[in-house]
Amino acid sequence: MGRVFYSILIIALIGLNGCSARVHPGYSVKGNSGSYDSATYSYFYGEALKQKLLGNAGDALKYLEQCIKINPASDAANYQIAQISVQHGDLENGKIFAQRAYELDRKNLWYMTMVGDIYLQEKNLDSAVIYYEKAINEYPENDQLKMTAGNIFSEKGDFAKAAEIYSLLEKKYGSGGNVTVLVVRNLLNAKKTEEAEASVLKVLKENPDNILFNGILAEIYKGKGDRTRAAEIYEKLMDIDSTNIQTIASLIDFFIEGKEYDDCLKMINDIVIDDQFSRDDYVSIFSKVLDNNDFIKQKGTQIDVSIRVLENSHTNDPVVVMLRPELYQKEGMASLAINRLEEIIVKFPDNYMAWERLMLLYSDIRDFDKLLIIGKECSTKFNMSYVAKVLYASAAMEKKDYATALDELSKAKILAGSQDEMLAQVLSMEADVYYRKKEYARSFETYREILKKNPEDLIVLNNYAYFLAEQNQDLKEAERMIRIVVDKDKANGTYLDTYAWVLYKRGKYKDASKVMEDLMAKDKNEDSEWFEHYGYMMKALNKCSVAVDYWKRALQLDSSKDYLNSEIENCTR
Repeated sequence: MGRVFYSILIIALIGLNGCSARVHPGYSVKGNSGSYDSATYSYFYGEALKQKLLGNAGDALKYLEQCIKINPASDAANYQIAQISVQHGDLENGKIFAQRAYELDRKNLWYMTMVGDIYLQEKNLDSAVIYYEKAINEYPENDQLKMTAGNIFSEKGDFAKAAEIYSLLEKKYGSGGNVTVLVVRNLLNAKKTEEAEASVLKVLKENPDNILFNGILAEIYKGKGDRTRAAEIYEKLMDIDSTNIQTIASLIDFFIEGKEYDDCLKMINDIVIDDQFSRDDYVSIFSKVLDNNDFIKQKGTQIDVSIRVLENSHTNDPVVVMLRPELYQKEGMASLAINRLEEIIVKFPDNYMAWERLMLLYSDIRDFDKLLIIGKECSTKFNMSYVAKVLYASAAMEKKDYATALDELSKAKILAGSQDEMLAQVLSMEADVYYRKKEYARSFETYREILKKNPEDLIVLNNYAYFLAEQNQDLKEAERMIRIVVDKDKANGTYLDTYAWVLYKRGKYKDASKVMEDLMAKDKNEDSEWFEHYGYMMKALNKCSVAVDYWKRALQLDSSKDYLNSEIENCTR
């Protein structure tokens, strides 16, 4: 149904390290979860760690599930699930279990920093810094925590707070080192370019060949638009050390910003045939390239060749192989991306990110037959993945397998835990399933349940208003809800179409047609739903010839709307 859509969470791939808690086998323990069989727990936990070390993530998760069933208060098992989830790209699930581990042991450094790092990866800086401040309170002598907190404050714009932290650290460690780098970065973030330049020149006066500070000076000149002086410094840095990855990365940025794509490709090709760089170095370099749409548009074929060369020297690397599908997606070549991802999951069956991206692509192109098949396999294989279950449920729903859809959504609800956004997504999908099953009362009850917690969820308000209009129920309330939506997002075509449809259902035909006309004038995309709705509005205004024209256009775009043939016939009599 065209009016209903969901915000599927896309999860980034990151890696985090940590230590596992000690387990004391052989006796029953009385704790937060009551008595439990410690010996059985220890066996499952030990097997989980073994499978994790062997790279068998799915088997490790199964054992860890058993650990939590035996002892729900096991912070160690929750933490291990979080680690595995994050390492395999399931960031949202990783956050859920990391938070559970932290709630069970609020003094554990690993738990606090893991939650903080996940928030940092999500760019949720306010939440990230809260967990780092908690860690600093518990471990006030850990200067690395202070540095990270300072970086977060600087990134979120609290430059004074960052400067306060860096000042204390610089007094402790002296100037000219890593802390001074942070001081300079903070000044640059605060737009105090002249102060930053002065600090860098002071260090270079004592050590003119310092690679790090020369690189920063080149960035300062580049930021000021002085590409000539920046280029001179980069040339000097390459003479000092042509294999320094920070220098290479900065120079590649320099080339990309100047649209000097040929020079950039030459440097990349020199790097990919040089085996002295790490996998992370290569991935970092190509990430810069893949973030630039113009570079891809101009040099996509050559970038493809460079990635293939890198693949030949990293044939078994599950991260490197994800570069080419990303390139194809950026080029708009969904079929090539799908073909490559299908190859990857055969060769790397534990590469969760490949499975997830493949499912998302199937969803994007609305190939629900394939999504149903792969969704079932992925949901079973990665049975702790919220995203896999939501995508599998969406495919089952589109294929009218409502029992499977509801079953998967019930599992996703458990995995969502206390995450309101994720719970709302699951409940919204459940409401849609009930609506499709014609269980309207239950569908609307579910929508009201969501809105009790978040009365301004735009997607839910839109979907609920549309369904009410379809059933000619509570139309005044439907108009109130969709007005909230369009007032907050006046450019969204789906929302405006719903608004027009609600107005039509309320008998406000002229107002409805005006909204649709404005929408279709601004958005030139042809949408069968819009044309169908506008046709009904024209018929209500006794403009049957216009109505027929738009219904015919709707049928051309979507032949499943064959019921419009009878409308056309009736209107032309």
